[in-house]
Amino acid sequence: MHLEEQLAALDSGQAAALTAEERARLMTLGADVEALWHHPGATAETRKRILRTIIVEIVAKVVGETIELVIHWQGGDHTRLSVAKSRTGQHRWGADAETGDLIRALARQQPDAGIAAILNRAGRRTGKGNTWTEARVRTFRNAHGIAVYRAGEQAERGELTLEQTAERLKVSKMTVLRLIGSGTLQARQVCKGAPWAIPEAQLTGLEVRGVPSRRPVTQDPDQRTLDFQ
Repeated sequence: MHLEEQLAALDSGQAAALTAEERARLMTLGADVEALWHHPGATAETRKRILRTIIVEIVAKVVGETIELVIHWQGGDHTRLSVAKSRTGQHRWGADAETGDLIRALARQQPDAGIAAILNRAGRRTGKGNTWTEARVRTFRNAHGIAVYRAGEQAERGELTLEQTAERLKVSKMTVLRLIGSGTLQARQVCKGAPWAIPEAQLTGLEVRGVPSRRPVTQDPDQRTLDFQ
């Protein structure tokens, strides 16, 4: 009840008259809406009030894959605009296409936390310029219909990781990398820092011969050298 009385008092009260200086300043600002819009002191609420003041209505009509807009301004002028409809999962803050392709490929090798770590090491950012987190990767996947990584799906495709390949061959991971570098093993890596995907079938009948490597041999008994013919 008290609030209603206050509102009634405000409605019945007369607005204070503007001085000549205040009126002149307002008229100057009104003649340059762009300067008023970008003024350092303009808040989001101020900009909303500007829009409510200068726009009478906006008429929108969906035509195929576009949205046709007609903006009716105070004074009788109008502006026609045509904008493309956003497809499902799209918005103006979307990550670039290359980053999206990386997430799609990495989702077949890594859970969301691992994908976020790889993207951050690669210097990739979200559409808003933020670093990637597990939650942001999950949101991106869901918006683009990308299935979450499922443990064991690489094995179902007949792929081994670098670690698994080293264990199968009874050699070090560096040895496996040398095999990949020499072309003895064909492997796929989505991007630098991403896991290697090595077809398991290549290991059948593969013999690893030890020879001096380019780097000094370590004292590790499991470290072997290779002779690439």
